[in-house]
Amino acid sequence: MLKQERQQVILNEVALHNRVLLTDIAEVLNVSVDTIRRDVIQLDSERKLKKVHGGAISLGYTNEGIPQQKVYALDKKSKIADKAVQLLKSGNVIIVHGGTTCLEFAKKIPSNLSLTCFTMSLPIALELAKKPKVEVIIIGGTLSKESLIASGANAIHNLSKITVDYSFLGTGYVDANYGLTEFDWESVQVKKAIVQSSKKAVLLTISEKLNSQNRYKTCDLQEISIMITELSPSDSKLEDFREKNITLL
Repeated sequence: MLKQERQQVILNEVALHNRVLLTDIAEVLNVSVDTIRRDVIQLDSERKLKKVHGGAISLGYTNEGIPQQKVYALDKKSKIADKAVQLLKSGNVIIVHGGTTCLEFAKKIPSNLSLTCFTMSLPIALELAKKPKVEVIIIGGTLSKESLIASGANAIHNLSKITVDYSFLGTGYVDANYGLTEFDWESVQVKKAIVQSSKKAVLLTISEKLNSQNRYKTCDLQEISIMITELSPSDSKLEDFREKNITLL
């Protein structure tokens, strides 16, 4: 594979999953970790992604004020958000986790809707603070300097003390048989706690993440009540998911 082709694969993986490990990309491309590290350093210097310890993150996932048009698949994430807000009614208590799709959802919440919203994401908290009838409660913890999302024992403990009507969360990887997975252990623990604290857990995911998996499991698909993609629920790409006990929107 040519260097340019290899770097395009890296950019595609980072854009799709927001954050990737050098070791995972090296395994996919069957090259050394040092080769991928050099590629990532170059792509970072060209402002195409951001290099972090052991991996890389998309510019749309950083806290550096990247323009909205740099967010990967923004049109699809906006369509998902439009569907998600239809679930809400005044008086709901909800959790919104973090990431670019959840941020689009937060932006779409109508200003006249009265909600109580827990979040561990500073960008989402700031967006929700613009809504006059939304009470925003921040769940604190160890803050990621890249994503500005809190995790760790304190966040998990606080989540264990609440029960909400809906939680809205994204995932790095989702498979009809294996469920939701991530490569980051801390993120998995927080998402587990979110699912457990929810009467209904709602997964927001673009269809490109379907039928993929990674090393750490968040939950089985059956623990998710509703999955929202940009696709029609009758789309053939969702055939395996329609066989599960989950509502598709």
